[in-house]
Amino acid sequence: MAGGMIYDRVALIGLGLIAGSMGLRIRRDGLAREVVGTARSAATREVAVSLGLCDRVTDTAAEAVRDADLVVLCVPVGAMEDVARQIAGHLKPGATVSDVGSVKRAVLDAVGPHLPETVDFVPSHPLAGTEHSGPTAGFPELFENRWCLLTPTGDSGPATDRLTRLWQAMGASVETMDPDHHDLVLAVTSHAPHLIAYTMVGVADDLRRVTDSEVIKYSAAGFRDFTRIAASDPTMWRDVFLNNRDATLEILGRFTEELFALQRAIRTGDGDMLHDYFTRTRAIRRGIIEAGQDTAAPDFGRGKTPKGSAA
Repeated sequence: MAGGMIYDRVALIGLGLIAGSMGLRIRRDGLAREVVGTARSAATREVAVSLGLCDRVTDTAAEAVRDADLVVLCVPVGAMEDVARQIAGHLKPGATVSDVGSVKRAVLDAVGPHLPETVDFVPSHPLAGTEHSGPTAGFPELFENRWCLLTPTGDSGPATDRLTRLWQAMGASVETMDPDHHDLVLAVTSHAPHLIAYTMVGVADDLRRVTDSEVIKYSAAGFRDFTRIAASDPTMWRDVFLNNRDATLEILGRFTEELFALQRAIRTGDGDMLHDYFTRTRAIRRGIIEAGQDTAAPDFGRGKTPKGSAA
């Protein structure tokens, strides 16, 4: 979806997969006059310059946000409060501040209190990503046919509308959502599945009766996909679980109850229960394909560029 120029200057704080993909798409399609970026690591800043992720890369977040119409925090959730403190006194009146964190209530609580009343805060969460991280992982098509959820608070209608136009111009479908409901939905669709994947790979590592070479050599579809998810950025996922604790624990509790029911069915030979259960879950997979969020093609619907899991 072509959008034309939507912002004059966009500042990206943190230059990993999401920010890199945003910078490449915004620059490619002329969605802003200038994209300014920064990252804590000098090495990351140098890579961002070499890849052309931004028009300009600064040494500090305070420099990056100066005169920016849109500031997007693309750092782990646990680092957002510190970044908010750094940029608060340098934000342009009338600017919009957003983020790309996988948790929304914790971000609102961490960032909101430090922002001046002269700016609008519109948190966002693009449901797009791969298991790869860092500035070299970005590509401009990352958000195509994906969802981006906005969780605005207060009177930020024009700012929300403008940010919606940007995400749509980058290829995403946009919906607004209550932040607490967002955290519960993502606990079901992303956070708990990631924790289960980490656990299953950990179980294989601990099960010494299965050698490392056998785990790698005979990785069938299910385990191979678990390892792909479990390869995701550990810092980001540590912060996700610590900052979406209640919703994740609730979903894990329900998962445990379901797992016990399946254990009982297997133990008692209840084939009807297993067949009915798998039939219902298969229908959910078909619904995901019909909604355009994956394909039925072989190899998990992935081509040469892995789609990965959305946080």
